[in-house]
Amino acid sequence: MSRPVRVRFAPSPTGLLHIGSAHTGLFNWLFARREKGRFLLRIEDTDTARSRPEWVDAIFEVLEWMGMDWDEKVVYQSQRFDRHVARARALVDSGQAYRCYYLPEELEAKKKEALAEGRYWRNDRRYADLTDAEAEALEAEGRKPVIRLKIPEGKTVFQDRILGEIAVENETIDDFVIVRSNGTPLYHLAVVSDDVDMNVTHVIRGIDHVTNTTKHIHLFQALGAELPEFAHLPSILGEDKKKLSKRHGAVSVSEYRDAGYLPDAVVNFLSLLGWQTGDDQEFFTRAELMERFSLDQVHKRDTVFDLRKFEWLNGQHIMALSNEELWTLAKPFLMRAGLIEDGLPGGQDVDHDYAMEVVGLLRERCRTLADFAVQGRFFFTDDFDYNPKAVRKHWSKEPDAVAVRIGWLRDEFTALASFDTEAVEEVVRNLSDREGLKAAQFIHPCRVALTGEMAGPSLFHLIVVLGKEACVDRLEKALVRLPDVVEQSAVSEG
Repeated sequence: MSRPVRVRFAPSPTGLLHIGSAHTGLFNWLFARREKGRFLLRIEDTDTARSRPEWVDAIFEVLEWMGMDWDEKVVYQSQRFDRHVARARALVDSGQAYRCYYLPEELEAKKKEALAEGRYWRNDRRYADLTDAEAEALEAEGRKPVIRLKIPEGKTVFQDRILGEIAVENETIDDFVIVRSNGTPLYHLAVVSDDVDMNVTHVIRGIDHVTNTTKHIHLFQALGAELPEFAHLPSILGEDKKKLSKRHGAVSVSEYRDAGYLPDAVVNFLSLLGWQTGDDQEFFTRAELMERFSLDQVHKRDTVFDLRKFEWLNGQHIMALSNEELWTLAKPFLMRAGLIEDGLPGGQDVDHDYAMEVVGLLRERCRTLADFAVQGRFFFTDDFDYNPKAVRKHWSKEPDAVAVRIGWLRDEFTALASFDTEAVEEVVRNLSDREGLKAAQFIHPCRVALTGEMAGPSLFHLIVVLGKEACVDRLEKALVRLPDVVEQSAVSEG
């Protein structure tokens, strides 16, 4: 194609932006950026019953969060009503469309009759060539016409950029309605009219639009416009191989944002749904995607939304950030969990070095930003529960002996002059040697006492980050609570 690339993303503001819609938008955006073209945004808000201003704002917010910038003024389809209707009237005047006065019940009866006879019914164009007087007489009866596009005889053939050649016999395409009886334009007319006026060169959308494309081609031709290239993207399925929906979990981009996924990870993951990179690379920066993405590498097969892979990729993008960046991004999740307030836990400033130490210990273990609040809770508060599984595994089997070991650790830590990882580890090793025990018999009960969990970052490092005073206090608290906690664990297990 000789024309400069111009693609459009046209979401409907009838709810939060679906992950499938974002996928379509992303492929348009990547294609435009790779081809040095223009990425246009059109809000298809003609469904007045379901469209809301807040959903429009939500679309803008998500696209900006994902970094999918658009190049020209946003087009609102609802503001182009007159343009759409004027085009329909021009098609009627040119004989390429006609006013149809069939009542809905009459059409239904004819279709049922054809079905009973084993044939497909196309509009017989009974009302296609009425005189003005005949039309006025019908309208006097209370009939209000729709406007239908005339579909010519023959075959509709087009070359899809992804699916290859698609051919449809025109006899299977009815003269479809482009303007309702109330005078409002239908989707098909509005979309094609806007694509023509926006000089769209490539229409990239989901495979569920293939049947629409054959209709749209006839509209483009009737309007005397150059056809764009078409590319239909594969469907996104859940792991059960059914169309992605709420039953598979979150389906809107904002839900993943609020769950702690990074925008670069969302862009990276969605880009892999249907795009064959040609190698084993899965982690991509935004710059790499804009350089490498190609429609010619998009496959036809349905693609599966693998949440585990998504989580892994998000973890990789977390690892690619600095501690400073992660702290800034994780703070809202810590605030939401009530662990800090405006960056202040308990009314006290979060020491910058402390924050960097915490983030540094947690980053390898966190798949989402929300994980920092879950896995790092004990770094910001003493108010945590002891995980019953951890209690059963590391306290309940020999509670009296565990209490003695925790007491030894408390006393040894209290006596330390230098509270660093080497000194802390030496305490544990010396105690295990002295008592003829394994180091793990001190390490695991100690972790439960300090964090409430059975796993986490390196114990010796987290002890030092927590600090001497906090560790000694928590070990003392564990000694007091241990009998009751063990008993409660036994009751719940029983």
